[in-house]
Amino acid sequence: MGIIGIEVPEFVGEQQDIQVDVKINGKVKEYNYRVEIFYWGECDFSLENRVECIRKIIAAYDKDWQLANIGVPNDDYIPITFRKKRNL
Repeated sequence: MGIIGIEVPEFVGEQQDIQVDVKINGKVKEYNYRVEIFYWGECDFSLENRVECIRKIIAAYDKDWQLANIGVPNDDYIPITFRKKRNL
């Protein structure tokens, strides 16, 4: 399946839940996304090893969700987007 980019407004807070309803060939499908902010200071790894921090976050995340996108990090945090797994 292809990817469609949807602009989401800036949000305040640690988490943003997003529901997208898409009509494909006349059938409506619902997709759920969650954007969360993870702070580097909460990692058990040094700041030089941020990749390991991201791996740990993803591995420990709720198994009903899968990684969709890793956002652009800054000095304080990284936004990560997860997509809710669908029962086909």
